[in-house]
Amino acid sequence: MKAIVSVFAMDAKGITAYVTSLLAEENINILDISQTLMQEYFAMIMLVDLADCPLPFDRLAGALKEKGAERGLDIHIQ
Repeated sequence: MKAIVSVFAMDAKGITAYVTSLLAEENINILDISQTLMQEYFAMIMLVDLADCPLPFDRLAGALKEKGAERGLDIHIQ
């Protein structure tokens, strides 16, 4: 199963590393990634493979949203 992960936030150091670490912890493979800065705003979109992820999709979505909020990131998966 593939999904799209989007991340939006005020720009800060380490956002990409933080989010990719969250995905790696759940055995999620990143297939494609695009990120950009729009003035002081950071935006990233990733195509990911969920085939080896042990979590059900709804729990994964909640965990990413919660972990993102801890760092001021708006993370969505669909």
